Amino acid sequence: MSVSLTPELEQLVRQKVDTGRYTSASEVLREALRLLEERDQLEASRKDEIRAKVAAGMASLRAGDSVDGEAFFDRLEAELEAQDRRGSN
Repeated sequence: MSVSLTPELEQLVRQKVDTGRYTSASEVLREALRLLEERDQLEASRKDEIRAKVAAGMASLRAGDSVDGEAFFDRLEAELEAQDRRGSN
């Protein structure tokens, strides 16, 4: 396989080899691809987690388990104000 790199990326690969941490350009590219795959898997996992949370939330709404948003934030704001008053005494 042949890979074309921009001059900037080629210089980056050379710099990585020059540090002595990597013995060859191939090793640098293998590590980069391994990290890319790791990141892709993490992103896929996060997306699955978000989808599951959205599905659970929708199921909760369909079951009638909902809270009036305005009332919730009013209550939260009142609690925070009460904490502030207690903290300043």
